[in-house]
Amino acid sequence: MDYPTLSRARLGLPSCVVAIVIGVHANATAQDRRMPGPASRIWDIQADTWVATDALGRTLPTGAEVGPPRADRTVGIFYFLWLGRHGERGPLDISKILARDPTAITNPDSPLWGPLGVPHHWGESLFGYYVSDDESVLHKHAQMLADAGVDMLVFDVTNQVTYRRSWQALCRVFHAMRRAGNRVPKIAFLCPFWTPRNVVRELWDQFYSQELYPQLWFYWEGKPLLLADPDLLGETLVVNQDEVPVQLVAGHTLGQTFTIDRPFDCVGGRLPNWAKKNSTASIALYRGTATGPCGARLAVRKLAYVVDNGWLMLDLDRSQPPGKYYIEISEPAGRVGWWSSVEDNLANGQAFADRRPISGDRAIRIRFADKKDRAIRHFFTFRKPQPDYFTGPTGPGQWGWLEVYPQHAFYKTPGVAEQVTVGVAQNAVDGKLSVLSNPRSHGRSFHDGKEPAPAGQDETGRNFTEQWQRALKIDPPFVFITGWNEWIAGRFDKNAPFYGSGPVTFVDEFNQEYSRDIEPMKGGHGDDYYYQMVDYIRRYKGVRRIPAVQSSPISIDGNFHDWSAVSPEYRDTIGDPVRRNYRGWGPKQHYENHTGRNDIVAAKVSIDARYVYFYVRCARPRVPAGDAAGTLLFLDVDSDPKTGWLGYDVVFNHQAGPHHTAVIEHNVEGQFAWNSPTPIEYRAVGTEMELAVPRAELGLRSLPATLDFKWADNIKQTGQWPDFTRNGDVAPNDRFNYRAVFR
Repeated sequence: MDYPTLSRARLGLPSCVVAIVIGVHANATAQDRRMPGPASRIWDIQADTWVATDALGRTLPTGAEVGPPRADRTVGIFYFLWLGRHGERGPLDISKILARDPTAITNPDSPLWGPLGVPHHWGESLFGYYVSDDESVLHKHAQMLADAGVDMLVFDVTNQVTYRRSWQALCRVFHAMRRAGNRVPKIAFLCPFWTPRNVVRELWDQFYSQELYPQLWFYWEGKPLLLADPDLLGETLVVNQDEVPVQLVAGHTLGQTFTIDRPFDCVGGRLPNWAKKNSTASIALYRGTATGPCGARLAVRKLAYVVDNGWLMLDLDRSQPPGKYYIEISEPAGRVGWWSSVEDNLANGQAFADRRPISGDRAIRIRFADKKDRAIRHFFTFRKPQPDYFTGPTGPGQWGWLEVYPQHAFYKTPGVAEQVTVGVAQNAVDGKLSVLSNPRSHGRSFHDGKEPAPAGQDETGRNFTEQWQRALKIDPPFVFITGWNEWIAGRFDKNAPFYGSGPVTFVDEFNQEYSRDIEPMKGGHGDDYYYQMVDYIRRYKGVRRIPAVQSSPISIDGNFHDWSAVSPEYRDTIGDPVRRNYRGWGPKQHYENHTGRNDIVAAKVSIDARYVYFYVRCARPRVPAGDAAGTLLFLDVDSDPKTGWLGYDVVFNHQAGPHHTAVIEHNVEGQFAWNSPTPIEYRAVGTEMELAVPRAELGLRSLPATLDFKWADNIKQTGQWPDFTRNGDVAPNDRFNYRAVFR
């Protein structure tokens, strides 16, 4: 984040999709990158109908619990492009350093720390210490976030760096996934809060004006969204007179003449309203004359809302040439004024009251005309980012990125909520901006106004829950989540200009409790926050109901036409078997994984009086295993996630069987262990496979209400949940299951 003087996956694709990614990177024409092209129709995997239970036993809500989808609800998440872009010492993992030497937190000279300012990781991602252009990780991020219901990513470029190499890699991957038919999040940028002009111009020159990947741009109110203050984009002349707040009385006017030697397209004044709400006024620009305010009126605007001590600007339809001008405010409602000085500080300018000259000058800002700045201002929908965690909006057209509970509603129209923030943790102490290395900061367990002692901290995400409940109460059309994958923070000392700094200080990230990433971590809370996010996104956006199975007679004969009458079709992401071969953080990290083999894309279930039939289809002809690591089918027969391994009571094809037969086995005491193998019949031809499981073997004497199932190909069978996320291919993704509903 942009602080004064401070810094702040599945890896891989199947060969057919890898070719697409490489083609976009190396061989595609500029036209191909710029135009949407013949992208495949979206392959709707209906991830909102999937079910899951996380490691804490929390089960995701379904459509029956949260209601149908609401098309007017959007979720964005803060996303970071900076891993590997500010040096790659280490990796220096704060959590591992403190586990090795707990006293290091009070010893800035400990040799375990990196130099001041150098990035340190708070922990390790499930995908390792990766860098932001690892395309296999980017592919996995797109899949996980799309499955969660995230609509768009907001890239953090607040540190005056746009991370071009990183966004290029991400856009290549997202573009290729979209061309393959997958749904991927759209993108936008959060620019520096106070000095955004250079960053905005760089993004304009390198990305938007080049029309790169326009199908990935996130639109708001019909234009690409950019989180930047449009009033700060141009070069300006500011005369900030803040000695006397002169009140404007009804029936009177306040004014100021000025002489300008360059074309300009915006002018305004700094107006107080003495903290009174609903203050308004009119602002007008006149051509000046040698005697003062006697020229023609050039523009006028009724200010719908005066922000206390804010700059109220009058944008002009066309730029005005150098010369003498007069700006005036009138027609007040409520209490409003103009900051002024009794001294004459503006050369060739004069303050006026009721169009009579008086001593002194008034606070005035003039924006010089610039063709590029003007093009930028007309191209985007702007929302001014509010950096503060406590104040909330100071006027319309602002959005927050992180706030303490209870968060404010940000708005365009007063009284109508447009956006709210939801954060996992906040570097705040005693109502002040602080550091997450301060133990009184708002960590993941913060709730009810306090951070619990270490013994009371847990992995349930009470801070996140409290913030989501506030967001659901406000119920705006946009929720901004912080965040996904920040992972690093620079090391500072007690001289860091933040309340609560210590001898060893980390501002934005510190350890498992005092960090705000949702991306799954290795060890620790694992993927708990991911499924908590999925849960609340469903409660906010609604989800589709799970369709009931329409069965049809099935013969296990390798002729799959009889499956055409069966519905629904359960779908999985196209092109997501794990293949990874890329460097990690620092010179010693390299990640390689070639477990991706068959790309599972669709499945079906049918049932009759004797059997439950299962069908699976891959994107390309299936590659047989030749060993025990084959294509597996996991079943939760009793609809109880507390029984079996990760809830699975039965597995198919865990061991190889005779020709055209395989086995099902039953779970042993909740471990990754299986026994009582029973042969069953199956056929596999080309891209498809079908099998029949006797209902008696599953204990289904009567028609079950539901049956949860999952296909997995070439996982490592480690007996741990990350196997589903990091290896082979599973359908549906990660911990999710398909649910067959029988009626």
